[in-house]
Amino acid sequence: MAKHVDYYVSLNSPWTYLGAKRFEAMTKKYGAEVTIWPVDFGSVFAVSGGLPLPKRAPQRQAYRMMELKRWRDHLGVKTTLEPKYFPANEVPAAKCVIALREQGRMADAIKLAHAVLTGLWAEEKNTGDPATLKEIIAGCGLDADAVVAASEAPALADKREAYTKHAISQGVFGAPSFVIDGEIFWGQDRLDFVDRKLAS
Repeated sequence: MAKHVDYYVSLNSPWTYLGAKRFEAMTKKYGAEVTIWPVDFGSVFAVSGGLPLPKRAPQRQAYRMMELKRWRDHLGVKTTLEPKYFPANEVPAAKCVIALREQGRMADAIKLAHAVLTGLWAEEKNTGDPATLKEIIAGCGLDADAVVAASEAPALADKREAYTKHAISQGVFGAPSFVIDGEIFWGQDRLDFVDRKLAS
């Protein structure tokens, strides 16, 4: 029986970006079902002991940059280490991903989330800019006007907050996180363990 993965993401996270293609290939390989949860990790950090990047100790910020370089080179994934528009306003893009998810278009939601991350971390795009976001949506083969319109529905306003509360209730504290059978795997560097879990 195929496994189900709850996939918790930040649309600003370089680690989510670095793991995206491998995660896509993995779930395809095992026929796993995926539910994407675009989460406000600022709120998650507030209750889990995490800190936003600017508030971290200099040693931790320096080590993060070193790890980004290591993983970029190890994976051969095009990555801008200090993107011009990071951190972007991820709320508009997150609401578009949520709109697709709520319509039951999970594959489109994941495709768009990953395209937004690529735009930010590989293409120097301001993913929080409405016009740029529409270009990214269209680049996914989706109707940009329709997706944006759906994202602006009043009912969508509370969804991201609800997703965030759900993530906290599940013990999620960082992005990306993959939850399979109640077991949390945090970080793109845990994808080997995700692979083993999906294979079991």
